[in-house]
Formats: sequence, C-alpha cells, structure tokens
Amino acid sequence: MIKVMVLLRRRPDSSAPDFRRHLEETHLPLVARLPGLQRLVANHVQASAGGGVQPYDAIVEDWFSTPDAMQGAFTGPEGQAVSRDVPSFIDPDQLRVLVVEEAEVPLPARAGGALDVR
Repeated sequence: MIKVMVLLRRRPDSSAPDFRRHLEETHLPLVARLPGLQRLVANHVQASAGGGVQPYDAIVEDWFSTPDAMQGAFTGPEGQAVSRDVPSFIDPDQLRVLVVEEAEVPLPARAGGALDVR
C-alpha cells in the first residue's frame, strides 16, 4: 500500500470552523471519488498543551494499492477536481504532500492494560 499524507493549513482569511466545514462537506467528498482510493482518513489537528499555534489544521491520509494507482487518480478528472478546490480553503504555499510507505510496528506485550516498557 502507498499512502499520501497531505498537510493542510487554512487560508489566512478563513476561520477554523469554516475550514473544517469546507474540508468535510466539499473537499473530502471530492477526494472520496478518486479512482483506486482504498481508504481515506481526516485528522483534525488539536490545540497544543501550551496553547501555541499549530502549523497545520488537518492531515488527510489517502491510501492506494500502488504508486501507479495513486498517480492515475490524481492526474484524472477526479484528481483535477480535487486540485481545483484546494485554493478555495487551503493556503497553497503551506500545502505539503508526502508519499509514504506505511510500516506498522508491533507493540510489546501489555501488563494490566498499560504498555510494559521494561
């Protein structure tokens, strides 16, 4: 599996609620139409414990079976529709796209429900 991780920062003239509404109601439905898409997850960045400003508002994860499937999805008409929507709610200068190969790390045995790190 190939995963595309897209780091999204809202436009400076957009509020956090407006950004989230557009992401959930407009943008993600466009992404969901990408051919070959196997899984789609939206991660909404929460405020830090110290109250500092986060560099991104959301991280979206798109899974594809192969690099060719990913490439085809984003170059086709559905991918072009996704790209056209980006400037309507995302700061294009802050947009970051990472193509990664996910490797799940097995966790050690847990004692009493807590992670045993001895």
